[in-house]
Amino acid sequence: MTKLFATRLALVATMAMLATPAMSAQQDDGAPPPSKPGKPINTGDVLSGALNAMKVRDVKNGKRVPMYQITSEPRRLPAPNGLCNLETGPETFQLVTSSDAQATQLKSFVGKEISVKVDEVACASDPGQMSEAVITKWSLIKKQ
Repeated sequence: MTKLFATRLALVATMAMLATPAMSAQQDDGAPPPSKPGKPINTGDVLSGALNAMKVRDVKNGKRVPMYQITSEPRRLPAPNGLCNLETGPETFQLVTSSDAQATQLKSFVGKEISVKVDEVACASDPGQMSEAVITKWSLIKKQ
């Protein structure tokens, strides 16, 4: 009888030790304040960040095609897009290539920091898009 009591007491003590930190963590008032929206990005502004490349399926013919994406600090798009239904604004921007020359130009910069001049930007709207915003017209800025 004593062994059964000791086993149950040890189980209860262990559960109490595990539950106490979890309850105190839920009551923590030291939570950081909500993030502020990113700075605005307008037509003609420069966007800098790391360039990533991914392979995605083309909707038209089902082939895998390269997709390029810049990861940057949160930005706020021009009205009516604003924050793209995100708390701080989009951080990932898909670069839409309009020609093979643009794709070749980007291919050499994958994994590096680049800067692009934004001419046309909007929130991502197609289902399955990997980025939060889409830059349809842009030009690469050469670094000296």
